Amino acid sequence: MESFKTIATFYYDHETVILKHLLEQEDIPYYFENEITLSVVPMYSAALGGIKLKVHPSDFEQVQEILDNLNNPLKIV
Repeated sequence: MESFKTIATFYYDHETVILKHLLEQEDIPYYFENEITLSVVPMYSAALGGIKLKVHPSDFEQVQEILDNLNNPLKIV
């Protein structure tokens, strides 16, 4: 886990729920730093720098693509 680097930061626990599911579907190893602390004491979010998504550098491109797809606006046909 030492080689894992931060690729994204979230300030609320609920922002990570769908992302966890997508990362697990793709079998991408990850962890969220500060997740447990901020689920118990959410007011510490700014002090701790938020919930940091950590992934291995070799997975950066794939994870960035997943993050980009999550940020696209919903298109209703």
